[in-house]
Amino acid sequence: MRRESPPEAELPVSNIPARLRVSALILRAVFIAALVVVTVHVSMPQNETIWTAYDTPDDLIRMALGLAVCVGLVIQLFRRPRDASGYRTWIYLGLAAIPFAVICLVYTW
Repeated sequence: MRRESPPEAELPVSNIPARLRVSALILRAVFIAALVVVTVHVSMPQNETIWTAYDTPDDLIRMALGLAVCVGLVIQLFRRPRDASGYRTWIYLGLAAIPFAVICLVYTW
């Protein structure tokens, strides 16, 4: 009885144009950076400084959640899309979401 070799488990290499790759990564980085800035600004203590935030549990919880969200966003910033459709998705999403993120940034500031 003859056995066949197992199929390859690797994804096929796709040629992603440099313009698509660079523009998608720039739009993605700008969007995620805007989200980080909005999250940092919103998670700051309301009436106190950062050093006295532990006096009020609400501010402490807000700061802890904001820190967790910012860490998650920064981790996502360094992950790249896996294929060409991921890069195209970030082109479309970036063009639609960056103006909204900038509006939120201006409004919360």
